[in-house]
Amino acid sequence: MTERRRSLSSLTYDELERICDIAEEAARKYIASKIPKEGISDLTISVSLESSESLDVNVDVEVRLSPLYGNVNVKELVKGSVKAAFESVEKHLSSIGE
Repeated sequence: MTERRRSLSSLTYDELERICDIAEEAARKYIASKIPKEGISDLTISVSLESSESLDVNVDVEVRLSPLYGNVNVKELVKGSVKAAFESVEKHLSSIGE
């Protein structure tokens, strides 16, 4: 699990939901760009947000690959997908002036 902090202003529920969707979509696209669909046995992506004085974004990615892809470094695949999720969230927040 990885976490990023961001200052919180008055983000609406819809904006917070959109942030979760953006993070999940980016992580999923990253993995799909590296491994064909039939090579993925199981993929779980969860994004959660917590806020107090700042917005905490948590992205958790779990992937299990087909035995045919045993030579793929799953840890690096997950790390790259989480990074892609955070980059997409940062880009979105910048675009809305957060």
